[in-house]
Amino acid sequence: MSSKNLLVELFVEELPPKALKKLGEVFAQTLAQGLKNAGLAASTAAITPYASPRRLAAHVTEVLSVAADKAVAQKLMPVAVGLDASGNATPALLKKLAALGADASVVPSLRREHDGKADVLFYDSQAKGATLAEGLQKALEAALAALPIPKMMTYQLKDGWSSVNFVRPAHGLVALHGADVVPLAILGLTSGRETHGHRFEAAVDPVVIADADNYANKLAADGAVIASFTERRAEIARQVLAAAAKAGPNLTPIDDDALLDEVTALVERPNVLIGQFEEEFLGVPQECLILTMKANQKYFPLLDTAGKLTNKFLVVSNISPADPSAVIGGNERVVRPRLADAKFFFDQDRKRSLESRILGLAKVVYHNKLGTQGERTQRVGSIANTIGERLGGEQLGLRANRAALLSKADLLTDMVGEFPELQGIMGRYYALHDGLLPDMADAIEDHYKPRFAGDTLPRNPVGTVVALADKLETLVGMFGIGQIPTGDRDPFALRRHALGVIRMLAENDLDLPLDKLLQTAAAPFAAVDGFKAAESALADFIYDRLAGSLREQGYTAQEVDAVVSQRPQRLGDIPKRLAAVRTFAALPESASLAAANKRVGNILKKVDGEVAAKIDPALLSEAAEIALNNALTAVKPQADSAFAAGDYTGSLQALAALKEPVDCFFNDVMVNAEDPALRANRLGLLATLHLAMNQVADISKLSA
Repeated sequence: MSSKNLLVELFVEELPPKALKKLGEVFAQTLAQGLKNAGLAASTAAITPYASPRRLAAHVTEVLSVAADKAVAQKLMPVAVGLDASGNATPALLKKLAALGADASVVPSLRREHDGKADVLFYDSQAKGATLAEGLQKALEAALAALPIPKMMTYQLKDGWSSVNFVRPAHGLVALHGADVVPLAILGLTSGRETHGHRFEAAVDPVVIADADNYANKLAADGAVIASFTERRAEIARQVLAAAAKAGPNLTPIDDDALLDEVTALVERPNVLIGQFEEEFLGVPQECLILTMKANQKYFPLLDTAGKLTNKFLVVSNISPADPSAVIGGNERVVRPRLADAKFFFDQDRKRSLESRILGLAKVVYHNKLGTQGERTQRVGSIANTIGERLGGEQLGLRANRAALLSKADLLTDMVGEFPELQGIMGRYYALHDGLLPDMADAIEDHYKPRFAGDTLPRNPVGTVVALADKLETLVGMFGIGQIPTGDRDPFALRRHALGVIRMLAENDLDLPLDKLLQTAAAPFAAVDGFKAAESALADFIYDRLAGSLREQGYTAQEVDAVVSQRPQRLGDIPKRLAAVRTFAALPESASLAAANKRVGNILKKVDGEVAAKIDPALLSEAAEIALNNALTAVKPQADSAFAAGDYTGSLQALAALKEPVDCFFNDVMVNAEDPALRANRLGLLATLHLAMNQVADISKLSA
């Protein structure tokens, strides 16, 4: 059966730019999958998505006009129910066959098969393969239903009475199987071969698509549209780099994939132009200017070799006039008020100190159960003071407390009110203007770090302390009022906060036990009504995030479980513990010791009450238990000494000498002796062994 390539395009009004890339991908993939499920497209069919501001389209290869017939085996009922003693069909069987479109004439051909309980009747038939019109109609409906639409619109159709729901009003539908139109109807549209190109620069309108394989070339030639999102994005990136080189030596455009995606979704025929603004605006922090140009105007700011903003920028225009001066001038006039607003905000904000704004935080609600931002900063300051004193004495504690109290003050500035993304960044600029020392000003910006996976950590001790305090306050507070993440829901970004705490403790190797940190963070909440300490649940949450993070870093599940299951309080030790576990696992004795440790753990779990790690040498009677005790007496001090010195590899390696005596003990000694005193002493010996073997990690987790 021959196949042809298929093209489906839905022509709509301007789609939401931030969603366009995903809309295009989902439309094409879902449409193609629907065809494959119907047997109309080969499993090897190539899928090409197209997405521009005014169209979603998909090109699928190897599509049949009619799917092949399929053999269908329908289970009917037990033979005893379907046939009487004479082998004739019962009324129940006839009714079932009628429902399937068959009659009594097929009874002799019914297949019998034993299903493990009884003989059952099966009806074998051939299902007619779907036509392309039928299968594509269903696939298109499924594709539209699957689109991740940010917000649905309801609009009227041309008849003035009917209305439909879709992301944007749809005005055209193309469906071509080779050169043939596939009859479809959806969203009040019927399929054809006509579409529309660029609003202003199309050579002809409408654009007539003769063949499915001619779609992209025809749109480019007659419609002045680059239909492929990927190709259009690459063309914009190429033009941006070329324009930057033309704008001046050593100038580079800001690197922002999200901005590139958004601009790609805004234009159909990109034309990159160079604009500039007055140099006086460069006195405003460059983060403000860059943000307003990117967020409001979708421009690419140009940076010099030092990464400093210049007064030149790139515009991605959707038109290509012979004389672009009017387009450039228009964009320069539009951006000027934006930059003037930023300059005004910056000048006005500096007329008041950050300190003078602290009292205003008492009027900003943080959470209805946790009070205001003012109350929150007091808690963060208290936590920061305690952590700072532990890490660097009274001086660090006082400086961290002061930075914490100022850390949220920039929320009340005009600049942050206009651009919330600049919180912390503007706080640093205003703190420096107020005369604060650089490390405290840096801490105001850095206390939000790390903001995302791979982000940098705070650059100095004050910033680290305040960042820890801020994230711990959020975690403890939200857990204390029951706002615990569930499934995909994490409105307060607690997973990100937990990973931030983990990274700062581990990567800075801070001598701060986690349990003490959580107690410190919970203390300021004592006066909060309805707060219930949830330190145990929060610790579980943090260790779960830690385990996931370590697995992502390439450690095996066994290695991670061996270390994290011991709940080490000093997270800075974890990399060394993992390295020790990996080295130990490579020893020839490791498998036997891991299995023995698992066996010891199981024995101790079955004992009622806690088994004390005490041994009475006088009660040791068997040669194997005496040998194990002697080996423990020799090895344990070595392992303990290495552990105390932080030499976790040495501590685990010392255990290798226990393999032979442990094996002999389990071969020759009955732990559960009838004599209670002997039994208790042998359990004490095992408890001592268990403690010695599990200081660094639970090596039983390494047992297969």
